[in-house]
Amino acid sequence: MRNEKEMMDLILGVAERDERIRAVYMNGSRTNPNVPKDIFQDYDIVYLVTEAASFVKDEKWINVFGQLLMLQEPDKNNCANGAGMNFDRSYGYLMLFQDGNRIDLRIETKDLAIDRYLSDKLTIPLLDKDGCLPTIPASTDIGYHVTRPTEAQFMSNCNDFWWCLQNVAKGIWRDELPYAKKMFEYTTREQLDEMISWWIGMKHDFQVSTGKMGKYFNNFLPAAYWDMYQATYSGSSYEQMWDSIFVTCELFRTLATEVAGTMSFTYPHIDDANMTGYLKHVRNLPLDAEGVY
Repeated sequence: MRNEKEMMDLILGVAERDERIRAVYMNGSRTNPNVPKDIFQDYDIVYLVTEAASFVKDEKWINVFGQLLMLQEPDKNNCANGAGMNFDRSYGYLMLFQDGNRIDLRIETKDLAIDRYLSDKLTIPLLDKDGCLPTIPASTDIGYHVTRPTEAQFMSNCNDFWWCLQNVAKGIWRDELPYAKKMFEYTTREQLDEMISWWIGMKHDFQVSTGKMGKYFNNFLPAAYWDMYQATYSGSSYEQMWDSIFVTCELFRTLATEVAGTMSFTYPHIDDANMTGYLKHVRNLPLDAEGVY
């Protein structure tokens, strides 16, 4: 596997030799001082170019970066599916190479590239042939820190969490596994993860990031809470699913109550009690029942 220096030398060498490429900058995890380096980190690169069309026309030019294992061209896919795309100004390549390295490369004309350069605080300039890149502060993940919720956001989260669990319950009772699973993962877990992020943010004065999709939860949650969080994932067994639902409720209740207390919000204890009772009832509801109650 090519090391970081070899990859950066390659990325910059290609840019230095190509007159169409006028500047290069990097964003993503490699620019975040709070993220430890590992072998799976992508190289998120933007080439600022005079025009993009000639790159797109030459389908083989990316071979200079190495032997591809797989390539994804999201702009091409979007265009094929009917989205309006302007390949003269921007185009992206997601490249996974046979040695395990990955480059997410976007080529963009100056007007587009500068907007991204200025808006993403996790950005580091790498090359500027014309002095066209504005001066920016040192790279920081402050733009990804957990933000303090308003009381309205907190109440909406709690309401969605408890309301959507009835859909999970009826999906299990109906033996609708895909529906029950997706309702749990796309509604219940979404609200749980948001509450966990708020709890973690609260404990760190909202000066931390929990990572994309909560990938750093285990770095911040106490061991007991992390054990509970892991137990919110279940297999295809309905009994396992029910067990995970009640662990989820317990974890959500614990964290949300603490968030509410610290921020002077009102936790909806009545909704909690009513829906917990409902879930327990549906779990034991016979499959030939003629009524919910």
